[in-house]
Amino acid sequence: MKSIIRLDFLVLAGLAETLVDRGPDKRAATETYLKPNLSAKFKNYSTQRNDFQQGSRASGGVACLTSCQIPSKPILLNTQLQAVAIQIQLTRRITICYLYLPPRVHIEKTHLDELLRQLPSPFFLLGDFNGHNTLWGSTDTNPRGCQIETLVEDHGLCLLNDNSYTHFHQASQTFHTIDLAICSPSLVPYWKFSTCTNLFNSDHFPIVLTYVKNDFPFPKRPVKYIFEKADWPLFESLCQLTPNMVDKDSIDVAVNTITDCIISSADNSIPKTSGNIPKLCKPWWNTECDTCQKTLEKAWYNFRRYPTTHNLIKFKKARAKFRQIRRRSMNTTWCSYVNSITRQVSSKIVWDKVRKIFGCYSDTQNISFLNYNGQVISDAKEIGNVIGQTLSEISSESSYPNDFIAFKKCEEQKSVDFLPSYAEDYNSTFSYHELKDALRKSNPTSPGPDQIHNNMLKHLGESSLLTILLLFDRIWQERVFPLSWLKAIVVPIPKPGKDKQDPNHYRPIALTSCLSKLLERMVSARLMHVLESSKWFIPSQSGFRRRRGTIDNLLKLETAIREAFVRKKHLVSIFFDIEKAYDRTWRYGILKDLSDIGLKGNLPLFIKNFLQTRIFQIRIGNILSDNFNQQEGVPQGSVLSVLLFIIKINGIVSKLPAYVHSTLFVDDIQIHCAGDDMGFIQRQLQMAINNMTDWASKNGFIFSPQKTVCMHFCRRRGLHPDPDFQLNGSPIPIVQETKFLGIVFDTKLTFRSHIKHLKTKCIRTLNIMKVLSSTSWGADKVSLMRIYRSLVRSKLDYGVPVYGSAAMSTLKMLDSVHHQGLRIATGAFRTTPIPSLHVISGEPSLELRRHRLSLLYFYKIKSDESHPQHYKVINPIFGSLFSVRLSFTPTFGFRIGEILRYFEIEDFPVVSNVEDPPPWKETQLDFIDDFLHFFKPSTSDIVFQQHFYDHRQHYSDYIPIYTDGSKSDNHVGSAAVFPDFTIAETLHPFCSVYTSELYAISLGLLKISTLNFKKAIIYTDSRSSINALRSAKHNTHPLVMQCLHLHHTLKKSKIKYCWIPGHVGIPGNERADKAAKSANASREAFVPLIDALQAVKLSQYRVWQRIWDGQSNNKLYKIQPSIKGFGNLTIRKHDVILTRLRVGHTFLTHRHLLHSDPAPICNGCNCILSVEHILCQCKNFYSQRQAHFGAHIIDLIDILGTNPGVNVFTFLKEVQFFKFI
Repeated sequence: MKSIIRLDFLVLAGLAETLVDRGPDKRAATETYLKPNLSAKFKNYSTQRNDFQQGSRASGGVACLTSCQIPSKPILLNTQLQAVAIQIQLTRRITICYLYLPPRVHIEKTHLDELLRQLPSPFFLLGDFNGHNTLWGSTDTNPRGCQIETLVEDHGLCLLNDNSYTHFHQASQTFHTIDLAICSPSLVPYWKFSTCTNLFNSDHFPIVLTYVKNDFPFPKRPVKYIFEKADWPLFESLCQLTPNMVDKDSIDVAVNTITDCIISSADNSIPKTSGNIPKLCKPWWNTECDTCQKTLEKAWYNFRRYPTTHNLIKFKKARAKFRQIRRRSMNTTWCSYVNSITRQVSSKIVWDKVRKIFGCYSDTQNISFLNYNGQVISDAKEIGNVIGQTLSEISSESSYPNDFIAFKKCEEQKSVDFLPSYAEDYNSTFSYHELKDALRKSNPTSPGPDQIHNNMLKHLGESSLLTILLLFDRIWQERVFPLSWLKAIVVPIPKPGKDKQDPNHYRPIALTSCLSKLLERMVSARLMHVLESSKWFIPSQSGFRRRRGTIDNLLKLETAIREAFVRKKHLVSIFFDIEKAYDRTWRYGILKDLSDIGLKGNLPLFIKNFLQTRIFQIRIGNILSDNFNQQEGVPQGSVLSVLLFIIKINGIVSKLPAYVHSTLFVDDIQIHCAGDDMGFIQRQLQMAINNMTDWASKNGFIFSPQKTVCMHFCRRRGLHPDPDFQLNGSPIPIVQETKFLGIVFDTKLTFRSHIKHLKTKCIRTLNIMKVLSSTSWGADKVSLMRIYRSLVRSKLDYGVPVYGSAAMSTLKMLDSVHHQGLRIATGAFRTTPIPSLHVISGEPSLELRRHRLSLLYFYKIKSDESHPQHYKVINPIFGSLFSVRLSFTPTFGFRIGEILRYFEIEDFPVVSNVEDPPPWKETQLDFIDDFLHFFKPSTSDIVFQQHFYDHRQHYSDYIPIYTDGSKSDNHVGSAAVFPDFTIAETLHPFCSVYTSELYAISLGLLKISTLNFKKAIIYTDSRSSINALRSAKHNTHPLVMQCLHLHHTLKKSKIKYCWIPGHVGIPGNERADKAAKSANASREAFVPLIDALQAVKLSQYRVWQRIWDGQSNNKLYKIQPSIKGFGNLTIRKHDVILTRLRVGHTFLTHRHLLHSDPAPICNGCNCILSVEHILCQCKNFYSQRQAHFGAHIIDLIDILGTNPGVNVFTFLKEVQFFKFI
């Protein structure tokens, strides 16, 4: 389908001739400039026209050309607009309307609404709207653009445009987007939007809508294991890895033996795909669907041959059952997928899943052809070879500048000394718990060339894992890296918005051996601990470090800019971009850095072997290219690569001038300098640029002069010349705004551009919800809310501590996104009051959420004294200036104070994080599980008491210590009961009962250390505390780490831990419980971070409830005075109706607000029609009300409350209001 804009008759005829061979099924033109008396015919096409004439001159007009091979019929429109519509038959009927809205002409909203009401659903609305809006890629928004945006939102439509320009203004030589493709939500999964690059002698680019329904055979795809159908017990029994497989032969032979055994076992226990995609490739299609379809086909065949009543009934029953099974399967599949969605899932991945459920697959695995050196390459293997050669050249030595090549050769003649060192703990052999930790953190990624998947490794038995550990120890001790692990399979993924025919525009996704990545993860954990414990990283590096993230760097820059503003100074920032940073990382330079750190022995020698020349093959579909070498750069797809790159890049900002500050997130580098004198700033930053350029030239990195930009932040009055900076002889461009770590910064720091961009991005994501809300299998409110929180709210959440400083009027631009998402999810009517919408959906306002997220980040920083922003946030500076100069937005530390007062939270100390133990250090504690096999609800107290008596007889030589924690409204206490005395202390009221239980255990351990007990058992009735101590290395609670530290200090004491049931009459436990409840001594008032975050959450709910209590006249408040909301019904239509009835706004009672009409009046009662009137008061429905709700007096709470009346829907149907809610 093509929409060709503004063509005269001759050009249109010529274009039709040129496009006949390409076979488009549907094309149209707006602004045809044809007179009514002029005939226009095109071979093999039927034509529909709506000409427009001003006087004797043709103006505007629309025309539609339809292929004669496509069944179609015109639709008569009663409208004053320049529009034409037809209906075509593909797999279903689709209405297509072409519209032209002239510029500088007022268009009535009612005319547009009336046009849409005449179009049978589903429909496309295409044409030249002459409206500008940032939503579809314009640089500004005009009234026509606002009108179109409102039209799309009011009618629940979707916009297909992808920000591509559609119009070239010849006078100003500028590009615009004024041609739009709007459609019903149900059409979105089947169609893709694009624009042609050829104007075809017009000033508009053709819009191309491509039908992506899977009606053609798919090419071969790589064969994969179907893990959903795996027989894991069989796999574990077949895959018996033994020590003799790895302890005799060479390491390469041992690796091959292990690999062959795992793959052989997998082949016999896990089915594989065929490589072909079946015709019915929908993920919800299962055996039950297949059986029901065959039954249906058989019933239809019998009915066609013998059209009896009996056969007709059998056919209808089979059809009904098939539809039921299909809907249930789709719903089950979708709900299962939705439950797996997290904030890290992109909207593209969800779109792909939606399209797959519809049966549409985008073929991203195969590349049809490439343009290379003037030739067209179409053979799959040759395409792989071209891409492979391109990637290999990027990482070759020849890609470096000549000066660095000479320096590199000179440096590499010097040997790096990693003499074996057995004194360092990080060189010790690996332990089993390290292997299990690494395996637990491994994601189910695609396998490498050996086809071993992480799912297979996770289902190996303990003896097999110990054999793998033995293999890893051999590799570690013998310092030999397996040759097979140096090979990778690379899948080329096209870069968004780039020419797919250019081999340089593909991003390599390398698939390496999962066994290798498992060992790398263990080595990476050791290396990271060594670097963090020695504080080797520069403080400004936040990339891939624990408790650090992008927001740290963003906040540092925002704080510096705010402080410069309030002091009326300039701040200039430079954002650097490194060309091919990962692919050109100097491997010898990494080894030299490791040597400078002081690493010796197995650890650096493993990395040296790991960084050998790599081999890779490009995979196109199921075709592999030739082998290519990766000479330099960190290995793609490896776990260690990112950490090694961070080590190499760490020194890039180590030699900055004193007044220049920096932030670093892996390779995202930013430096800034503030001052009164622009000349001073320019000298300082130019010196910094020169130092960084000199460092880069000696380490193989190249800054991109085109992508490196500079911004001048200033609010001083008057003219200020922009600075002039040189980077390798090229000027650094000065920009007014730039995106840094996902946030758009502007020179005044208003964040208005960022919020506009964010709004556009979120509204596009809402299309997913619009599509799903129009289906029977994806329209569940819980699913839609989960998608909203994961895909839309997560985008709104990112960067809140930074962009949340924008003006309230600017932030309110995002409220419409929030409210639209909640309306789609709940089905609430468009006039629903905003407070009701928040309560009915269980989602607070964006303002409250921004406050909560800011507090969460504040307490996270407060709990980490090593955080570079810790003291800036806890003790912000320039408070007197901000208090006087109120027009300046304060820094984050001062903004937090206002939020704390609004949430009525008094500041409290947050316990600092405890340093993690070394990964090679085992943290096994001794547990007694004598009581875990009892099921407490069905076990009497006497049984527990007798069993505990027997237990104490067995452990009579161990001193018993009973610990317990207690929490009430305003009291939190912990107690440890010893044989001769009791210790009891109170904690901060924000502490949880879990914290109090852990603190009680720490009290017991602390006292043991002073009493020198030889043997002791700590008893607790908290299973969560015991579980936390069992998995102490995976627990971030500081008291767990404190207990672990105390336990290891008691080397001369034998301490055991035992869970006992609480409140069953065990004397020691009863005394501990009583002591914890009555504790009044307070030694230290601290709150762990996890409890602080929970306190913030509860405070937000209190504020929200306070706001809701102010809505006493709200219709929903009378039914639900609490913000806890309601559950949902399984039938979407009933759930939507119930939601609208509860909020009191329905189509029947409140549609007048959308059209400025008077309120509807009840004919029988002569009063305004309302939900309460219909359900409880109207005398016309008295008999129906008695029949469905009973004779007693009823109100809305009885009918619509937490447990709604079961007959409300039958009542609405009987009074004929069900369809008008």
